[in-house]
This record gives sequence, structure tokens and C-alpha cells, in this order.
Amino acid sequence: MYKEEKYRTILEATDEELKYLRDKALNDRWKPIYHVHPQYGLLNDPNGLAYYNGYYHLFHQWYPFGSIHGMKHWAHLKSKNLVEWTREDVALIPTESYESHGAYSGTAIEIDGDLFLYYTGNVKYDKERRNANQCLAIMDNNGKVVKYKDNPLIEGVPKGYTGHVRDPKVFKIKDYYYMLLGAQREDLTGAIIVYKSKDGFQWDICGELHISNFDNDFGYMWECPDYLNIDGKDILVFSPQGIEPDGENYKNLFNVVYVLGNLDIDNLEFTVESFHEFENGFDFYATQSFKGREKQMLLLAWAGLGEFKYPTDKNMWTHCLTFPRELSLKNNKIIQKPAKELELLRDEKKSEKGICNRFFKVENFNNTYELDINLDRKSSNIFGVNLVSSSEEKLVLEFNKESCIVTLDRSNMKNIFVEEYGSVRKSKLHINQNIKIKVLMDNSIAEIFINDGDVVFTTRIFPLKESTGIEIFSDDLIDFHYDKYTLKRGILD
Repeated sequence: MYKEEKYRTILEATDEELKYLRDKALNDRWKPIYHVHPQYGLLNDPNGLAYYNGYYHLFHQWYPFGSIHGMKHWAHLKSKNLVEWTREDVALIPTESYESHGAYSGTAIEIDGDLFLYYTGNVKYDKERRNANQCLAIMDNNGKVVKYKDNPLIEGVPKGYTGHVRDPKVFKIKDYYYMLLGAQREDLTGAIIVYKSKDGFQWDICGELHISNFDNDFGYMWECPDYLNIDGKDILVFSPQGIEPDGENYKNLFNVVYVLGNLDIDNLEFTVESFHEFENGFDFYATQSFKGREKQMLLLAWAGLGEFKYPTDKNMWTHCLTFPRELSLKNNKIIQKPAKELELLRDEKKSEKGICNRFFKVENFNNTYELDINLDRKSSNIFGVNLVSSSEEKLVLEFNKESCIVTLDRSNMKNIFVEEYGSVRKSKLHINQNIKIKVLMDNSIAEIFINDGDVVFTTRIFPLKESTGIEIFSDDLIDFHYDKYTLKRGILD
């Protein structure tokens, strides 16, 4: 069996090695306090998100031994309220032959009182040849996770596809469970394959899902398929790889899209009414949705990208997840807002209103906060907010009334990364008299929600120690009102 040093499990590490990794990463000032991140090593896709047995369960892809993609485990955290997370024992360690090169991404669904965790067992024969098995682990209501004795549920890949078949999403419609798998055809185009099961154990292939009114040759691989229904509207989400930029869309290495319409699962047909890029930021991939305690539709994403180097790599950790977001529909478009539970993080509040005559500095002391700004632009055509600003750098959020464009620009930051894909992101926005901005800032990640989630930007940033300023700017007079909250101490690490 093909084996590189990076394909070893945490069980093969010494206590001294793990202590070194923990200590190396622990005091990095760019570590988030409130966002889920790895104690050490590399985090990527969120997995198996569920509200089960009184707790939110969050799993994520994790490589323990550094800031590269190697042997993927499933790390596990749980929470009563989406805010206070505790780290649990590692849920999946890839020790079996059917997962010899990693326990890849998957999903969770409650079946007969247990939480079924579906995932892909990755197998590599050499640097070029690979295979994929679809596997199951079961968590009981005491939190014990056991791999299914008859794994893999689905061995290998169907004819006509490469070894890139992964990321099962399982859901139930009427009397059957369905599994969506992201796939790559042998002609190197992306697809979604559908399987069907009566009991969640025995699976039969149905075929490939056809998406009508859509380019079904959109990219060379479709990862992380997701199906959800909001207000009676079917939504299919996936992460296509290998698509070219289209104006201001699809400017990241890999992107997330969603299509709205109608799913006819019996005939393997999804009829598209509209489709969109999921958000407009730099660092947003591999989304997964799930239902919360109040049956609200929630979503998390990996705030990171591919094989690129990040400034925290030197301290042997990299990446984090977004905050949980609540999804709704408006005018055939997904609206994203921070989950209501995040208000539990709020501590001291400072409010101020006034008039900005070209420049106004908001009082700030650190880079962990929630900031709500309302701007009445009056006669201003160009206006916005500088974040993490100092005499050396700033992150610029700018609105242009004439072009109806909002821009997020991190080119003025000193710590530059992923330069190949640019330092500016733009989105169309109807800029009327009033603009609402919410910023959730957590040391090295900013999540920016504009006009109640109509436009959203997620970006990683690695500011200098002194760069904690917040500034409002305009080309003319502008009225402002802001509420700024300090945040209660997080409990991770």
C-alpha cells in the first residue's frame, strides 16, 4: 500500500510530539477566540453537523501534524448553544484498509435514535491512482462512536467515474434515504451521483442527478454536495472545482454555488429556476447545512482555501470555520445572517451617532468584537469603513453609489497571502440611502454582513499587533450610528 510520512494517524504520535504541536500553536496571537479552529494542525471541511440528544455536534476534517493536507481525521466538538464549544475525543481515526489514506468528509442524520455519520474512506495506490469507499460510523446517545462492522457500505466507484467520488450527503424523502456524492466523470467533468436506501445500511445506485437549465459540465469536480429545503423551495449546494472567473464571480481557487428550483428525486432531475455564487469573500468553501434546535436552517463553512500557505503555518496550525449562519430566502436568493445564538457572546456595549465629514475614528482596543453600523449616505457617492487599521495597513470596505458596487480590499494589509487570486472582491448591491453593516471580528477572521445578509464577505486577515482601528470614511457628509460589543471570553483552548 502506498504510504508517505503524512499518511499516519494520531495513534502513531508520541505524547512528546503532540505536546510540542500544542505548545507551538497555543500562543499564536492570530488564533481565533470564538471561531472553531484546531488546537494544532490543519482544519478543513465541516462534517456531520447535527443537533442530537440535546447538543449541537460539530465534526471537522483535521490533520494533526502540521499545516498540510495529510491523513484526515474527524475532530469532534459539542455545544449546548452554538457558542460554548468543548473538544471531545477524536471521532474518526482512519485505521482500516477501506480508509487507508483518510476519513474524508461526510454528513450526519439521526436514524432510530442513533446519529449515523456517513463519510468517504480515501484509498491511494500511488500519487496518481486512488479509490473511494462510502462508510458509516454510528454515535449512540452516550456519545460513543463506533465504525459499522460491515464497512464499506459502498465499495469503490461506479463505472464511468474516476476515484474522485466523495462527501456523502444523506437525507430522507418520504420512506427512503438518499445519498448525494460529489464526483468526477472519466472525461474530467463534475457530477453528482445518487444512491437510495430503505434502512440507511443497504444502498443501491440510482444514477447521476441531471440539473436542467444549468451547465452540467461546470468544472472538473463537484465537491461537498448539499440538499436543503427552505420555505418549500429545493436548494442544491455544491463546490465546483476548475471554473473560470466570470466578471467578479468565481474569483477564488475553488468556489461554492447553489441552485434553486425543484428536485424530482424519482426521476433524478433538478429543475433550476436560478443559481448564484454562495458568497463574495476570499475564504469560504465546503459548506454544510443542518437543522438547529428550533428547526432553523443553519450553515457553516471552511474559512480557508486549498494548498495555499497562510501566515500561521509557521506555528503548525491553520484555518478555522465560519460562525454558524441562519439561512432564509428572499427574492429567490439565500440570505445569510449570524445565528441568533451568537448574541450570547455580547458583553459591554458602546453606542455612538454623529456626522462623518470625510473621516471618523471609532474607538477600539482589540480585534475581537461585533460591530453594527448604520450609514445614511445623504449626498455621498463613495463611503465605507476601514477595519484593522493603523498607519501601516487597513482592510477597506467601500461602497460606490454610481456603480452600485461594494468592494472588500485587503491589498493594504502587510501580511499578504494567496496573492495568485487577487486581493479585491466585489459584489453588485442596490445602494440606497441607508446601508447596514455587521462585522464579526475575531483576531484573524472577519465576517461581514451587508443589509441583513444580502451580501456577505468572509475573509482571513493577519493584522499587525497595533492594527486595531475602525474608521468611517466618505467623500461628503454622512450620518452614522454604531453599536459595538466587546465579546465574552471564549472557551476553546
